[in-house]
Amino acid sequence: MRVPRRELLRLAGAAAALPAASRMARAQAYPTRPVRLVVPFPPGGAFDAVGRPWADKVKPLIDTVVIENIGGGGSSLGAAAVARARPDGYTILLGGTQTHVNEALLKSRPLYDPVKDLDPIAGVAANVLCVAVHPSVPAQTLRELIAHAKANPGKLSYGHSGVGSIQHLTGELFKSLAGTPEIVQVPYRGTGPVITDLVSGQIPIGLPGVTGQLLEFHRTGKTRILAVTGPTRLTAAPDLPTAAELGFPGMTVTGSIGLLAPAGTPPAIIEQIAQATRTAVAEPAFRQLLVEAGIDPTPDSNPEKFRRSLAADVALWTPVVKALGLRID
Repeated sequence: MRVPRRELLRLAGAAAALPAASRMARAQAYPTRPVRLVVPFPPGGAFDAVGRPWADKVKPLIDTVVIENIGGGGSSLGAAAVARARPDGYTILLGGTQTHVNEALLKSRPLYDPVKDLDPIAGVAANVLCVAVHPSVPAQTLRELIAHAKANPGKLSYGHSGVGSIQHLTGELFKSLAGTPEIVQVPYRGTGPVITDLVSGQIPIGLPGVTGQLLEFHRTGKTRILAVTGPTRLTAAPDLPTAAELGFPGMTVTGSIGLLAPAGTPPAIIEQIAQATRTAVAEPAFRQLLVEAGIDPTPDSNPEKFRRSLAADVALWTPVVKALGLRID
């Protein structure tokens, strides 16, 4: 039986449209099961302080989000797990400056390509670091800490959230600017363990990201924050000076925290998560929660804005990493 040419063309067009229609139907139905949010650090740090309330706020918009903490490698292990995941919207990453700078600049054999293997969704917040000491350290100011380190070469150490992390880079930058190369760096798997050992006195100095828990430890005298790395003082702790105020403008460091998906995730799903994020960040209670923890919300973000922000972060750190001569493999 011969089929008229017009009918053949109609059937061919319908067949070609099936995959696109199928993808659209899947995106429209998303999600039909819980979404897995990978936090690439152990609990207790700034990423957790952002990720857990975000998961709670977006539940009415994209259903249940299950958090999985995968620490190690200064965020590399968790980010690599997401980069290798199926691009269906059910595995996403809470990453940002850390996950891009680490792999893009510090490794000759990266576990993933942060640009090619991860699609930006939206920024959620920005976090600053701090220089904090255990109360046993006889330094009330950053200058006094530098003087103490120079008077005791090789006897002090600082903790950070992993080799290649922004905390590690900032710590080495501080040593370079302060002229204290003998301070020993001690890597941890995340900010939470750094804070635990700092409070207990296992390490004398920490370069952790600021969190509400850390600010409370400072207020109660369990640790002493000497400076923060933001461009301005924290709204939640206006008594804390910035490193720039104290004569170290080169230590103005801010890290973005946001959402990324495996490359190839359908754009409709990316935008659905981005819109849910914008709605969550716009909520006053959510914003206040972050501000009180010393974390700045990132309003009205989208995939392209977040992409540009991450590219700017890599460009900013490139000359610093080159000047410090840091490689981690």
